Amino acid sequence: MQRIEIYDTTLRDGSQGEGVSFSLQDKLLICHRLDELGVDFIEGGYPLSNPKDAAFFNEARGLKLKTAKLVAFGMTRRKGIAAADDTGLIALRDAETEFVTVVGKTWDIHATDVLGVSLQENLDMIADSIAYLTSQGRKVIYDAEHFFDGFKANEQYALKTITAAAQAGAVLVCLCDTNGGTLPPAVQNGVRHALEKLKLPVGIHPHNDSGVAVANALAAVTAGATQVQGTINGIGERCGNVDITTVIANLRLKLGYDCLQKHSLIHLTETSRYVYEMANLNLVNNQPYTGTSAFAHKGGMHVHAVNKMASSYEHVEPELVGNSRRILVSELSGISNIAAKAGKKFHIEHDRAALKKVLDQVTELESQGYQFEAAEASFELILRRQIGRTRKFFDLKNYRCAVSRQANGQPVTKATLSIAANNRDINASAEGDGPINALDAALRHALEPEFPAIADLHLVDYKVRVVNGRAESAAKVRVIIEFRSPEGVFGTIGVSENIIEASWQAIADAVEYRLIHAQEAAAVVPAVHTAT
Repeated sequence: MQRIEIYDTTLRDGSQGEGVSFSLQDKLLICHRLDELGVDFIEGGYPLSNPKDAAFFNEARGLKLKTAKLVAFGMTRRKGIAAADDTGLIALRDAETEFVTVVGKTWDIHATDVLGVSLQENLDMIADSIAYLTSQGRKVIYDAEHFFDGFKANEQYALKTITAAAQAGAVLVCLCDTNGGTLPPAVQNGVRHALEKLKLPVGIHPHNDSGVAVANALAAVTAGATQVQGTINGIGERCGNVDITTVIANLRLKLGYDCLQKHSLIHLTETSRYVYEMANLNLVNNQPYTGTSAFAHKGGMHVHAVNKMASSYEHVEPELVGNSRRILVSELSGISNIAAKAGKKFHIEHDRAALKKVLDQVTELESQGYQFEAAEASFELILRRQIGRTRKFFDLKNYRCAVSRQANGQPVTKATLSIAANNRDINASAEGDGPINALDAALRHALEPEFPAIADLHLVDYKVRVVNGRAESAAKVRVIIEFRSPEGVFGTIGVSENIIEASWQAIADAVEYRLIHAQEAAAVVPAVHTAT
């Protein structure tokens, strides 16, 4: 089984993506995760470009990496400067990494029009830089920038640049589709020509501007490339780099190549989501292999088939990449969806009347604008209410939210509410950053003395969307709120023409869901079965 090296550049190329900024601590933590995943190389950054990258390499000397090699990235020497005197190359040397990556120009017009050097001096800059770093005991990976565009424009010169790198001592030449505009057949052709010219391994560094970065990476490997450079989740400049998680899964599960470590593929999903969290980016639900929707089933016919034979609608087992199957409920669902999702948990998988009752309720609510794919806690409450497996912890009597603007221009929001709980009336008020925050705080003030478990409920995300836009400012809105509690992260939903009312519905569902599960976990109070 052929080994394909995985070279991760999330910390350098990935950080160039719009909205992405890693702190020094973020970079160190991600470095540990990438090492645990089993990648071969971790590109830490360009030590001369900014103080944070310089600090990273200082701190990284103390990292105890198990499998990965840390790599410092830089450029060829500047024109008219000896390699030994070039500050960029000195910074690469002083990063004290075993491997360094140097990027140089392949496209002739970049040498003449961008760098302003002759074609021969560009070759000298490549060779001098690699020879110097090699003389300093470094193993040099050469990134041939714009290789495929350069190969198309001037094939002979493009091949001269990578030959210069090889003759100067590079251990691998990586062919970069820097503009992301090359298609798979041209990638295969370029890789084959490079391998014919060189007597050392070749890698591929594709960008996704044409939407085919993964296809280009696989095309390069099948043509003979033995290293793939990319980022976790494909983050990066413009349309991003190749998503290395998708490449890894395809190499291992589809093409039978050896990459990562033997048992590390099951950590692919958790690594993907960890990097999203560190980059403060939303998950891409339909991301292949690792997305939350990658193995989600909504159509009733699909769910029925998956229950009998998972491979009928799943190309691989989700557990292989650390993901899991999700059964969604909606107006497109059948009874089989309800049975698969919650039937066994509530012992109604064979009770068609109960399943039909729940499905009818879901269908009716979705016609009003509800969607339960991301609001599984609200769906569970619907099911519980329909089969009489719930408890009413409190009743809302009224609430009021008031927003006033102070003389200094800052708004002040106050919420007051009145509820009935444990056979008594409770009034509470609270201020917040906005009406939703204030209303949530007021409800907590009212309930925490009666039900302390609510203190373990934390709001982590809030989304609002217009349901019927044609109604303009009178349109219904759908609010979905994500909460974290000891049960994990879950979502609830509310729909109304009034955004505060929709938010209240979602908050109230979250409180009820949390208290039911806390009660069942503690088993202190006998379950109350009252249909509503």
